[in-house]
Amino acid sequence: AGFISYPRTETDFFSENTDLQSIVQDQSQHPLWGSYAQRLLDSQENLWRQPSSGGHDDKAHPPIHPTKYLEGERGWSADHVRLYELVTRHFLACVSQPAVGYETTASVDIAGEIFSASGLMITARNYLEVYCFESWGSSTIPNFEVGQQFIPTRLMLDMGITRPPPLLSEADLISLMDQAGIGTDATMHDHIKKLLDRCYVTKDANTRFTPTNLGEALVMGYDSMGYELWKPYLRAMMERDMKAVSEGTKTKVQVLETSLHQMKECFLDAKLHKEKLLIAMELFFERSNLSNEGHQHPVGEIVRLCPVCNNSNMVLKTKPDGKFMVGCLKFPQCRNAVWLPGAISEASVTTQPCASCGPGPVYRIHFKFRRAEIPPQYCSDYTGCVGGCDQIIQELIEICGTGVHRPAGNHGPAAFRGSCGTASHQELPEHYRRTAEQTLRVSSNSTEDIKCHCQAACILLTANTENNRGRRFFRCQSSNCDFFMWEDAACPQSNIFETQNINSSGPASRSRLSSWSCRRPAGNSHRSRSYRGRRARADREGGFVRVTGETMTSGNCYVCGDSSHWANDCPNRHP
Repeated sequence: AGFISYPRTETDFFSENTDLQSIVQDQSQHPLWGSYAQRLLDSQENLWRQPSSGGHDDKAHPPIHPTKYLEGERGWSADHVRLYELVTRHFLACVSQPAVGYETTASVDIAGEIFSASGLMITARNYLEVYCFESWGSSTIPNFEVGQQFIPTRLMLDMGITRPPPLLSEADLISLMDQAGIGTDATMHDHIKKLLDRCYVTKDANTRFTPTNLGEALVMGYDSMGYELWKPYLRAMMERDMKAVSEGTKTKVQVLETSLHQMKECFLDAKLHKEKLLIAMELFFERSNLSNEGHQHPVGEIVRLCPVCNNSNMVLKTKPDGKFMVGCLKFPQCRNAVWLPGAISEASVTTQPCASCGPGPVYRIHFKFRRAEIPPQYCSDYTGCVGGCDQIIQELIEICGTGVHRPAGNHGPAAFRGSCGTASHQELPEHYRRTAEQTLRVSSNSTEDIKCHCQAACILLTANTENNRGRRFFRCQSSNCDFFMWEDAACPQSNIFETQNINSSGPASRSRLSSWSCRRPAGNSHRSRSYRGRRARADREGGFVRVTGETMTSGNCYVCGDSSHWANDCPNRHP
């Protein structure tokens, strides 16, 4: 037999058949706590108390307690001795009466200024006499009477500052895991070891954990996807399900099916939004010796004072992939950042402060956008503000994203729609208004040339769905025809995609039709005037086709054929 009982147990109450007084009797000869053990067995001392039940029972092992008396074994290290002392003193405290005390709070009026003091007076130490690892009542005050007057011996003015909470210790983490229902006494340390092995955290000499860049990047990346995988909910639910299996209220097949379904959904969605995880990785690893290798290119032009930390500037900089952002110079202590549209090719801070944003001057930035990646009603040269007042910048972020190239014709900006869903330009700058009006004027002139499979002229309508609100499309006037076509993909020979930005200093920017879709009833025998031959079979079946007439597989990228993304997010697509 060993010196203590099996330590990796969750049981926290003794069975009725355990002879607790016999265990105490074995410790009555110990030179350190033997005298207290003798007092426990003396009925006149009134120290003995049957230990309370904690409510946990693993049905296999009793609570941790000493099984053999000894003063120390030959070859024991200091850690062995301290561990045996902790187990024995804790057991003796469990069968002892609780400590008793009372707290006094005094309110003192000195020249109209109210001061308060509180202290704890212990009347019976009981278990505290043997359990020296816990203290209680470190602050004491004298006894006061209500209305009593006294003369202070001294008055002091102390200065202090608020401090952040300390890092979690291993004991803190185990306590939080136990509260959340994660792991058992036998598995908790395995969970913690995985955190260390995978380099999510480091542990110092005081057993306190510090998150690594990898750990923080994973938390931020998954959090931006809408998942709180860093919180204990998912793991705790799995633990409850496994406990339900052991109790017979759920089956193993049910739990496996539910868990795998949840994990699969998380994985597939995370795969579709992996760029958010990559952005988080760039944020935490861009300063890891990348500046010495030339991969980090901060522009260094000051945009504003950081409104989060208020003691450092935010500057315009480029990320390793060439995309632009405005970030705080106090990173990583301050992670405030403004992610700019992914369609920017050049950016520079001007000396013009924004008249609306603050505090302090917020300097406007001159942008140059890649024409093929923004809608035609936007100018490729634009000077705007990143302080939050500029609607144009916000719209371009929604349309282009902050790092993924998207085609210009896929979305219509919300701010350019009137009450009836058509474009409204009254609030736009002059150069935007002229460009947008020219685009709409050219497109409206080509409506008569669009005919459906019925050879009838189509009507031009405006979409009101969430993803395409404000975008116009053609439909057949007949209720028996299901012809559909976006206006910006209606005719590759028209001038809709050849509208030149009249304020651009470079050559005219053009966008050409790459693909379009048409769905029609299978029983309709009519044919469109164009795209005969190989497109006929796809028309009969009702599917997606390229302009060459080749059938497209629904749900796959038409550039590389991968089903995990659309063509506008394809890494093989060239701008």
